[in-house]
Amino acid sequence: MANITPSELSILLIEPSDTQRKIIVGELEKAGITQITTANNVAESIAIVDRHPPDLITSAMYFDDGTALDVLKHIKTSDKHADIAFMLVSSEYKKESLEEFKQSGVVALLPKPFTPEHLSAAINTTIDLLSPDEMELDYFDVNDIRVLLVDDSTLARNHIRRVLNNLGLQKVTEAEDGKQAIGILEDNMFDIVVTDYNMPEVDGRELTKYIREQSQQSHLPVLMVTSESSETHLANIEQDGVNALCDKPFEPQFVKQLLFQLLQQ
Repeated sequence: MANITPSELSILLIEPSDTQRKIIVGELEKAGITQITTANNVAESIAIVDRHPPDLITSAMYFDDGTALDVLKHIKTSDKHADIAFMLVSSEYKKESLEEFKQSGVVALLPKPFTPEHLSAAINTTIDLLSPDEMELDYFDVNDIRVLLVDDSTLARNHIRRVLNNLGLQKVTEAEDGKQAIGILEDNMFDIVVTDYNMPEVDGRELTKYIREQSQQSHLPVLMVTSESSETHLANIEQDGVNALCDKPFEPQFVKQLLFQLLQQ
């Protein structure tokens, strides 16, 4: 599907409040969204997804029969529904409550109330996920670029791999954590590493230090995808040799820009 427009997107809005539902529907319609189905709770939304899978789910956090995580896990653990984009709209601000959403590959975490700019960015991200947009490089065939993708979350790896594939990067090797990645790097050559920061045993920072100080591929570009927000923490990561940082959740066009810069160096 290429060059799709907001009016072609089908959206499932899950919101228990009648007032909030009307407000969000109104904002979606202003953004050009016309195919909107609504649900009030987890059970109703899962039934709709199984019957008529949407392109994007826009969900509140809490319901009388569960939370948005129940819906997210239902789609992300299903081969049939894993490609459905998911956006959380919530007044929740606690980092621990939002972390699992960030690690699961959501397209956006929108606050309540959200701005039209927030919504527009999320809609554009969804369209990017549905629309292949192969990079054109001066010195390489993008289809030949060898990527090592490192993340302890299967859901996050699936999401990042989908973004990479849409950009034309088809040769993607996956590692579940930094320790496994080191073993793979010892026996294989790559053109770029895309890694999470928070991982057990060997995290992204330690993996980067290994690449820079001990591996035979010390000049390998490293793109770190992280949900960390501390400026001091991020500065320390960069000092260890990370070439570029990208937040979770991320926008595919921003990832494309970063990858283009790293691969053109």
